[in-house]
Amino acid sequence: MTDDAPELRASDADRERVAEVLREALAEGRLDMAEFEERLDATYSARTYGELAPITRDLPVGTVAAPKVSMSKEPAAAGEWAGRITGGEGSSSWAVAVMSGFERKGRWTVPRRFNSLAFWGGGDIDLREANFADGEVVINCVAIMGGIDVIVPPGIEVIVRGVGVMGDFDHRESGVPGDPGAPRVIVTGFAFWGGVGVRRKLTRAEKLRIREERRQEKLERRAARRELRSSLGESRDDLTEAHRRMLDGHRDMLREHRDERREQRELRREERDRRRRGED
Repeated sequence: MTDDAPELRASDADRERVAEVLREALAEGRLDMAEFEERLDATYSARTYGELAPITRDLPVGTVAAPKVSMSKEPAAAGEWAGRITGGEGSSSWAVAVMSGFERKGRWTVPRRFNSLAFWGGGDIDLREANFADGEVVINCVAIMGGIDVIVPPGIEVIVRGVGVMGDFDHRESGVPGDPGAPRVIVTGFAFWGGVGVRRKLTRAEKLRIREERRQEKLERRAARRELRSSLGESRDDLTEAHRRMLDGHRDMLREHRDERREQRELRREERDRRRRGED
């Protein structure tokens, strides 16, 4: 399905598409250099389709003013998750924190059922780098005057079935579709005067990779803009030189015209002088 979606985030490809329209408008004389630079800066700083729309609205390419976005999610390859569903038994099947804390994170194998208890304490169950004993696992959390956080990576389907009494069971991530082939995590349990949270987070390595990609893209855009400005500056210099040569040629023509008129006046003056001498 394709709909107008001005509130959705724009991609780098969308920004480059608008930048190309601006470059064509500059080359055609529809924008001067100041307008071009102002709109180009606005293009690369735009975050949503709604911010991109006004930039080219007064240019002849009307389709740029109303970007379209596909709302259907492209399926991920099942092979991305197949290697993390290992079968067998989990490396840890339970965790308890009584006036203390526990943590399960890194490379560990989640069993088909993992039981956890936090009493006047807290615990972290991090699945971002974990393997899974089965395609569907159950995380059972009991939090009494304590808290347990379940952290899952993007792409995993989470179903929350826990109950909170004078406490809270986080259902915000429940029902979000997962990637094809990804494991399903069912979070159950009970929270009394405590809480169980479910959050989606990227791994630190993935965050650093995305940050580096964005930094590299910014450097490439800056280099492209410098190159464009340099080429436009050379074009302006060429136009200035051509204009100067045209003015010099025009001045030479005027000078020659003045010299011809001066010679004609001198010839007429000499002719009048000869006539006077003949009369005398």
